[in-house]
Amino acid sequence: MAYKIYHNTRCKKSRGGLKYLEDKGINPDIIEYLKDEPFTEKSLSDVIQKLGIKPQELIRTQEPIYKQNYKGKEFSDQEWIKILVENPKLIRRPIIVKDDQAVVGDIVEHIDVLL
Repeated sequence: MAYKIYHNTRCKKSRGGLKYLEDKGINPDIIEYLKDEPFTEKSLSDVIQKLGIKPQELIRTQEPIYKQNYKGKEFSDQEWIKILVENPKLIRRPIIVKDDQAVVGDIVEHIDVLL
């Protein structure tokens, strides 16, 4: 069972999620989606499906770009996915994937669902 973590090294919550996994003896494949391996609409759609959430639930609503450009506006799920792919800083992190399940690990206890 391979674990993947969509990770941002500059994010305290993302680093905390990675450390939580490592403390449990899990060395996940690390995907630095802001640098090395950006999301495509297909890959992000797949992750959202594994999370079992709507695309808008993955948005970091405190980001200035969200407040300036998207807050209070209505978009379809596909439009939100396109917005997130174009603005990956808006994606909550870390996202941990194991097989066909995924969680957002910004609260590390959520990761326990996959363990």
